[in-house]
Amino acid sequence: MQRMLDVSDDVRAEIGDEEADRLLAGDNSPGSYDCTSCRTPGDPEQERTSTVLFVGDETAVLAFAHATCLPSQVVKVAEEHLQGAVRSITGDAEESPADSASAPRPQQAVLGVTSGLVLLAGELHPALVVEPTGPIARPGATGGGDDFLPLLIEQGFQPLSEVQEVPAPLPGWSVLLAMGRLHAVLQPGSGGGTAVAWWQAHQPLQVTESWRAAANKLRTVLVFAAPVGSIGRQPREDLLRGALDKAAADGRLVAAAMPLAGT
Repeated sequence: MQRMLDVSDDVRAEIGDEEADRLLAGDNSPGSYDCTSCRTPGDPEQERTSTVLFVGDETAVLAFAHATCLPSQVVKVAEEHLQGAVRSITGDAEESPADSASAPRPQQAVLGVTSGLVLLAGELHPALVVEPTGPIARPGATGGGDDFLPLLIEQGFQPLSEVQEVPAPLPGWSVLLAMGRLHAVLQPGSGGGTAVAWWQAHQPLQVTESWRAAANKLRTVLVFAAPVGSIGRQPREDLLRGALDKAAADGRLVAAAMPLAGT
């Protein structure tokens, strides 16, 4: 039976015509697969299937997705994150915490990221909550102070006085959920070039099945951010929501809606 496999021009350019033709002929394509987006089974003999190539500096990983979930495309990922994904696939990686991580900022401040579901207008939305572990100064500033929120507002994040509505989308920004794990929050590159990571997980992070299901349904993630000491590590989503509401009421919360990138 002919396989319904899509190989985009970008993927073909990366893997070469010979390998692309072998995939289309069924020589190297899987009999079945777990969709790299929704993580449910797929079969290229039964449904249209996309080839998705994750590319790092030295490593490339070819994955498969339902065409209804993702088009065939090339997704650029930091090499260390791609290596982490490879280790997770082969079973060599240690499990990361399900809902939090930290990453260095250029000023050596550290961002903490927590995932959770936020109820707005009767619908659960996948959300990421970003809070530094210390004040973040404006680049080049020599004095004290915390410019985290002003910097984000200048980037287009929306100040919130209450958490009631879906925040406005932030053009050019996106959330990378690849192979069912959270990799990065991406921002526009300089001069409109390739998107770069604003935040990256040290290792791809697991998210809950309910979070991923909501993200796949809505194709949008809400990103909330607050200065150090505003949210804290909350063990339950109801406590997280309470902390968000308090931060908003105190004028210490900004937010934006971002599409999923890659998966």
